Amino acid sequence: MNQEIYFKIMDKILKNIDEGVHFVDKEGKTIIYNDSIEKMEKMNRHDILNNSFFDVVDKMKINRSTLVEVLEKKQIIKDNIQKYLDKNGKEITTINTTIPIEIKGEFIGALEISKDVTAIEDLSNEVIKNKEYPISKMSNKQKKGYEFDDILGESSSMKEAISRSKRACKSDASVFIYGETGTGKELISQSIHYGSNRKNYPFIAQNCAALPEALFEGILFGTTKGGFTGAIDRPGLFEQANKGTLLLDEINSMPMMLQAKLLRVLQEGYVRRVGGTKDIPIDVRVIATTNESPSVILNEHKIRKDLYYRLNVIHIEIPPLRDRENDIPILCKKFITKYNKKLEKNVASISDEAIRILNNYDWQGNVRELENTIYSTMSMMEDDIQIEASMIILNDYYNIKEEKENNNYSLHDLENKTLDNIISDIEEKYIYKSLEKTGYNITKAALILGMNRQNLQYKMKKYNIKNFNRL
Repeated sequence: MNQEIYFKIMDKILKNIDEGVHFVDKEGKTIIYNDSIEKMEKMNRHDILNNSFFDVVDKMKINRSTLVEVLEKKQIIKDNIQKYLDKNGKEITTINTTIPIEIKGEFIGALEISKDVTAIEDLSNEVIKNKEYPISKMSNKQKKGYEFDDILGESSSMKEAISRSKRACKSDASVFIYGETGTGKELISQSIHYGSNRKNYPFIAQNCAALPEALFEGILFGTTKGGFTGAIDRPGLFEQANKGTLLLDEINSMPMMLQAKLLRVLQEGYVRRVGGTKDIPIDVRVIATTNESPSVILNEHKIRKDLYYRLNVIHIEIPPLRDRENDIPILCKKFITKYNKKLEKNVASISDEAIRILNNYDWQGNVRELENTIYSTMSMMEDDIQIEASMIILNDYYNIKEEKENNNYSLHDLENKTLDNIISDIEEKYIYKSLEKTGYNITKAALILGMNRQNLQYKMKKYNIKNFNRL
């Protein structure tokens, strides 16, 4: 590549990326200081460029500069949390990776890449503050959350999920819940907690996809003063949930390094705060949830196998709404009552034709989407006392099951696939579904499919379907 073009591209990158980039030579003079780091630290780059970085450290009262440390030790520092004051005296929090740069074996300086996480940390601190519970038992007045009486469902698949959840209340074993987005995983989780002997202790929920890895570790396990620059003594979610229940939502989004630490906590029964040396015993029941099937997250290495089997002591699968047609009228009645109060309306019912439309909709957002549909529909009604089919407001009216199911294969498909190919596709699909439904129990899946174990195992080998119970 032409050198001029290369430098123009690098200049555009440095000016447009969100991360701050700061390079100092081996003498400590700043050579690169891009727009993002200038904005982050509220400094004027003309006061920084070609000047001694050591003077900047003194002015900004940085107790431990990773750039200075790498200049001295010539060793990489990865994902380091750093707190310091910007030019205006406001504390900022960054996650830095600082790298010694060498050319032909000669050390020429240190490069630091910084991500401003001040806003995220402020949010996480607020989350932790709102989740903090006293260590002693909570009174009944303090107890808030869903119980089994709040769960509506008459379909056989939902009854089975509720039945398994109720049985889970009698044990302290870890629970693994699989259900699509909007099916009610937290509702089930809270019901298990408030139906167990831990009901008078905290129930704490944390979405594993909500925070970056460097901050999430401190939130989960706590921090120790002096553990890193600006760190304070603060209990993590495990300590706060002691004797209660910790819900880890979207466990498949947790970074692998943290999954290993979580597994150790579950096995050994104690936590060690970030930067600390003391082992703190904890007694916490963990409920983990995922909106992707176990076969997918295991196949795609989104969860460690050993952690999955440690969490999956009790397995609960919540069926999607499209498989619960009998429950839609019951849920509609509940939501109509709820939004009559909220909207000060007097809607008495929903027509059979409206129910038919709802039954044929695909419900990618499940119960949550149904509730929002009833809410938006009622919001647009005048003085009507019944929801009619013409009033229903759907995100995608044509996204209905009838059309999808009837058009899985068309004449056009037959021009490109043989009948054997199509039959094989359908067979593979239903083998997958039966295995997922039974938690990869070969005997039970074979019973559902109406074949013997040996035949099912042959089919699994044919379609390269792995038995995750043996992994």
